[in-house]
Amino acid sequence: MSKQKWFLGASVLALMGLVAGSLLYLQSHQKLGRPGVRIVPVTIHDPDGKVVGTNSAYLPEVVLNFSSKPHPVTQVELGWLPQDTTYGRRYYTAPDGFELLASIVVMGTDRTSIHKPQYCLTGQGWRIDRSDQTTIRVERPRPYDLPVMRLTATGIRETAAGEKSVARGIYVYWFVADNELTADHLERMWWMARDLICTGTLQRWAYVSCFAACLPGQEEATYRRMKEFIAASVPEFQATRGASPEL
Repeated sequence: MSKQKWFLGASVLALMGLVAGSLLYLQSHQKLGRPGVRIVPVTIHDPDGKVVGTNSAYLPEVVLNFSSKPHPVTQVELGWLPQDTTYGRRYYTAPDGFELLASIVVMGTDRTSIHKPQYCLTGQGWRIDRSDQTTIRVERPRPYDLPVMRLTATGIRETAAGEKSVARGIYVYWFVADNELTADHLERMWWMARDLICTGTLQRWAYVSCFAACLPGQEEATYRRMKEFIAASVPEFQATRGASPEL
C-alpha cells in the first residue's frame, strides 16, 4: 500500500470516528424540546381495544358541525414506530355523511417516529397522482397561514357485493414543533439537525394529517370542506402559530 493510500484510509477512519463520537456526545447531552401540540392524559387504544398509551395528542371531540369518535392506532404502527411515540386519532362525521380521519403522531426521544408521509398513503393501497404545497388561513388566536402539503390520490374500493369502483383520496399534512411549522419533510429534518447541533435540543416534532375519500370529480369540493375543518380545529390542539401574513 502506498503512503498516499494509507494516509487517505487513515483520514477516512479518523473522520468516521469523529462523527460517531460527536453523535454519541449529542445523544447523551441532548434535551427534548416541547411539542407544538397539546398532550393530554387520555388513553389511546389498538383495534382490539387494548390500551397502548396513557397519554395522547389532543383532538377536539366536536369541530364545527362534525361529531367524532376515537380511532385506534394500527398494529403496523405499534410494531414499527418507537415505543415512546404519542398518538392522537379521531374519526369525524358531519350531519350530511361527510367523513374524515384526523391523526397526530408525536415523536419522543427517537426521531424515527416521524417518517415521510407518502409512505402512509401508498402503504394503504393509494396511488399518489399529485402533490401541492399550499397554505390554509387560520384566524384564531390571530390570523396566519398554515403551511400544508396536499396529496391527491387514486384507489380502488370494493363493495360488500365484490364490485370495484375508483375512489379519490385527499390527504393533507404538515409538521409542527415548538415555534416551528413546515409542510416540507426535508426542511423539518434540517431544522431538527440544526437545533440539535446548535442548542443540544432535540425538537419534538408532530406530524398532523387529515384524510377524506370522495368520488372522482369531487376533489375540490372535498378539499374545501377539509380546509374549513382544519382552520376551525387547529387552534384547539396546536400551540405553535405561524407568522402573521403581510397585509
